[in-house]
Amino acid sequence: MKIRFIVNPCSGRNARRPWLADFIREFIATRSLDAGLVTTTGPRHATELARAALADGCDRVIAVGGDGTMNEIAQALLHSPAALGLVPCGSGNGLALHLGIPTGLRDALALAADEAARVAAIDTGTANGRPFFNAMGSGFDAEISRRFNRLARRGLAAYARTGLSAFRARRSEWTVIHGGGRSEALHTLLVAVANSDQYGNGARIAPGARVDDGQLDLVAVRPVGIAGATPLIARLFLGKISGSPQVFRLRGARFLIERVGPGLIHTDGETHETGALVEVKVHPRSLRLLVPVGTRVAAADPVPRDCAAPLP
Repeated sequence: MKIRFIVNPCSGRNARRPWLADFIREFIATRSLDAGLVTTTGPRHATELARAALADGCDRVIAVGGDGTMNEIAQALLHSPAALGLVPCGSGNGLALHLGIPTGLRDALALAADEAARVAAIDTGTANGRPFFNAMGSGFDAEISRRFNRLARRGLAAYARTGLSAFRARRSEWTVIHGGGRSEALHTLLVAVANSDQYGNGARIAPGARVDDGQLDLVAVRPVGIAGATPLIARLFLGKISGSPQVFRLRGARFLIERVGPGLIHTDGETHETGALVEVKVHPRSLRLLVPVGTRVAAADPVPRDCAAPLP
């Protein structure tokens, strides 16, 4: 089994771990793994490194970073026989938490190297052709991501401060949502489309969502003031947001989000300018991903021994 660790030294906790690469190299040596380690040097470099790992015949490519690093690496592994492993080091780690992947460094590395680890086949999504693996969003959702990505120091406390600042400057917009054989016109604060059930840190934006059901979960939040935001945030962390009268929810394989004009969206926390119309689609069982034994998610089909990893 050939493994490639891809480390983003600037992700979340990694920025405070100058010793991380050496720690992983020692882990590789101690376990006598057929593995190598490379580090990213900037945006989109992780995708290039993951493609190189596929070309080298790696069976597993391990993302050591946050949601952005995960997204870049997973893009290269779509529809390939290689499995993605996660060593979560970001601020949210929503997909890892949803799947029960350890967030502690030693346990996450042990899972990545465990030949008995399950390989799951999970759904993925695209928003106007841009892949996402945990969640995408527009409106307030995307504005928080834009502000958060500019911070030198991150974490849950920084995210909360950023959210409060963005909320004070919030704007809502008319949105028409098409999906599931219906269309709904709403005044929205944000629209999120989730693959897993949560953003991260236990904030469950789509309770009950699954990554292996061939569907995505759309959650639109109507405008609220300070008084209305407090119970909504409580519901978010209690996993009860769907019961709020301010929330509209749909489940489906494809959505069209029609906004009043072009604007910002995010995919797994990375922001992009795009047109007024946002098409969101699911791609069933399109990514192989390592999960702990016992995780309730569909298993991937076995890879034939002579199957060469195609370059994306």
